[in-house]
Amino acid sequence: MMNKIALALGIGALAAGGIAAPALAQSMSWQQAKSQGLVGEQPDGYLGIVGSATAELRKIVNDVNIKRKAAYTQKAQANGATVEQFAFTTGCNLIARTDPGEMYQTPSGAWKKRGSGAPDRDPRCA
Repeated sequence: MMNKIALALGIGALAAGGIAAPALAQSMSWQQAKSQGLVGEQPDGYLGIVGSATAELRKIVNDVNIKRKAAYTQKAQANGATVEQFAFTTGCNLIARTDPGEMYQTPSGAWKKRGSGAPDRDPRCA
């Protein structure tokens, strides 16, 4: 079983290290797409496209998710977890940290706009 303290530190390092902030030479960054509700956080720890998938959104999401998977793989190995376990736990935390107005995927798979209350997360999220 993975050490929760090490996992929490790993997640903090991932967030601080900007794992999801690729340098894109495009008209829109992933942060802009997220603030506009075009992309959102998924329970599996990856970014997803909320509505229609344009080529630009697919590129943004793919770039972010490739970097996230690489970071999850490294951190999972360091913490004795599977990539899926680490990604899921990170997904729980990323959804918890969404700002009001941002989109996230509920456990049922529906996209929901974050309100002022707590987001609807998987019951396995601690």
